[in-house]
Amino acid sequence: MIKYSPIVALDVANLDQVNTILKQLDVNPRPMVKIGMEVFYHFGPRIVKHVQAMGFTVFLDLKLHDIPNTVERAARVIGALGVEMTTIHAAGGSEMLAASKRGLMQGAQEIGKAPAKLLAITQLTSIDDQILHNQQHIAISLQESVQNYAKLAESTGLDGVICSALEVPVIREVVNPDFLCITPGIRPNSAQNGDQKRVVTPNQAAKLGSNGIVVGRPITQSADPKFAYKQIAEEFKEEK
Repeated sequence: MIKYSPIVALDVANLDQVNTILKQLDVNPRPMVKIGMEVFYHFGPRIVKHVQAMGFTVFLDLKLHDIPNTVERAARVIGALGVEMTTIHAAGGSEMLAASKRGLMQGAQEIGKAPAKLLAITQLTSIDDQILHNQQHIAISLQESVQNYAKLAESTGLDGVICSALEVPVIREVVNPDFLCITPGIRPNSAQNGDQKRVVTPNQAAKLGSNGIVVGRPITQSADPKFAYKQIAEEFKEEK
């Protein structure tokens, strides 16, 4: 099973904070860094190039969700940035997912690189069964919803999903072994859950079969981000 080192989420407000965190993460190998909406909307594509120039691979987490034609064109732009991973909402349906895959491959071809891993958002880790039923008006369980989106993503040619580690075992029941499950909502025992509802520790994620974990505040808001990262990485390696 492919297993990535912990991915560090750069959910911070300005470039100085980005630079400070990255300079403190002088570990070998360099971790992959997640650039989400907050940072990307501040700086645009240049922040991707800036982070790459500092020796980090990039997980560009923009969660595409629009009509297929718009998504295909947006994915082409992302593909030409040379990022390692990117995301799209599975709820957009098979036509949108297929369009995003085409666009991503076209963009990667333009720069002569392998396309980014395309990961479908199943249900956000801030969603629970109450929200699913009362607000989204989805009658099936959260786990069934996640399974359905995972099957849809795989059948459309995507590389994996973003899901809670709690759902990894049920996803594994319906997809091929090489299908990726990348899991946010990771909190060490000492950390607060914040706005996440379906959370696990790094060690629990490893036991549940996660291919990679995404960790933000427990690292980026730590007094010593390098130490926090290394500790979380060790916990994720351990599957006992």
